[in-house]
Amino acid sequence: MSKNLFKNKKVLVMGLGLHGGGVGVAKFFCEQGAEVLVTDLKTEDKLQESLGKLKEFKKIKYALGKHEEKDFLWANLIMKNPDVPDTSPYLEIARKNGKQIETDISLFFKLSGAFIIGVTGTKGKSTTSGLIYHILKTKYKKAFFAGNNGVSPLELLPKIKKNDKVVLELSSFELEGLTQSPNIAVITNIMPDHLNRYATMAEYTEAKKIIFKYQKKNDILVLNADDYIVRQFAGQSKGKVIYFSKAEETDSFKLLGEHNLYNLSAALEVAKVLKIPTKVIEKSLKTFKGVSSRQEFIREVRGVKYFNDTTATMPDAVIVAINTFLENFPDSRLILICGGMNKGLKYNDLARIIGERVDEVIMLPGTASDKIKEGLGGYTRVHNVSSMQEAVKKAKDLAEKKDIVILSPGGSSFNLFKNEFDRGDQFTKAVNNLK
Repeated sequence: MSKNLFKNKKVLVMGLGLHGGGVGVAKFFCEQGAEVLVTDLKTEDKLQESLGKLKEFKKIKYALGKHEEKDFLWANLIMKNPDVPDTSPYLEIARKNGKQIETDISLFFKLSGAFIIGVTGTKGKSTTSGLIYHILKTKYKKAFFAGNNGVSPLELLPKIKKNDKVVLELSSFELEGLTQSPNIAVITNIMPDHLNRYATMAEYTEAKKIIFKYQKKNDILVLNADDYIVRQFAGQSKGKVIYFSKAEETDSFKLLGEHNLYNLSAALEVAKVLKIPTKVIEKSLKTFKGVSSRQEFIREVRGVKYFNDTTATMPDAVIVAINTFLENFPDSRLILICGGMNKGLKYNDLARIIGERVDEVIMLPGTASDKIKEGLGGYTRVHNVSSMQEAVKKAKDLAEKKDIVILSPGGSSFNLFKNEFDRGDQFTKAVNNLK
């Protein structure tokens, strides 16, 4: 890729964010010699962490705490953060004035020339994409991983040569607006989620389908045979369709839960397509410890085990966590830290499972928490807290030897935390401070 491709181009980074992607985009264009202006509705105070990572780039200009029409008219290229909906009035202004609008994902597809393996799904995409990458790097000297994991693929562009293998974890937000699809597309499952952004479940599903919408006949689509919605996609694909189902349990694979056997199976199908030898796969499975913040074991304190499952931002994911831990620790009591903001989802089933299977519930504040409490009815073992530090202290006070404490929220985090990872980090820090 030419180093001068964006030299002197006026680039507006719309949405710096706190998860790392926006920082990567801004760095890339600075290094390319572009004029960079960053705009974000968040204030300077809230963006301190991200701004600190850009302090060496003295020429970046900022418009924080607001968006202004003049900035969108100034730019040649607008780099949209995936969290910004396409319906933004500022993007409408840009379109009317013929401005080029891209995301880091869309631009990466256009510029990289890489062999791309894309993974999406409501749940399981992080573990599945992480496992595929782990297998690939055992086989290939050069393999790359970016996308919804906080790494902007644009940061990788200077290192990537034609046909290098790149794994992209792709959320529905990151798929919006793409006009190209991966060489291998994987869909783990489709469940109700993000219904505060999408008007209907059908609209959310359409966003997910973009991962294979532009595939060609030599491309591969890997689908979950046991997911009714996902199975229907087979007839809509131009590429070759491969199905996966739940893998057999193996001593090489250490992750708990039936859901992870599905993630394993999806990754194995990709490995087969790429003709990776069985010995290489077995070797890589033995060293795969999972992805942080997904049912991640933090530590044991006085016989009590603590797990971080902060990325469980929907009720179905919490149900999976509850069932997984009780199946694997049948003699343990379960203490659940949950709650947060509702994304337009229903909580009746989660409330029922909590009432039947959870011994103590520690509830963070939020609209999702209100729904859970409403569904719990006469369940009396709810302990309301106002911070993560208070939640972990309460868990310690309630816990007895052999108990399991899990943070598995079932809602989004923005009322108390910067994002779900900040929530998980605060949990981990509080647990590590226990004596």
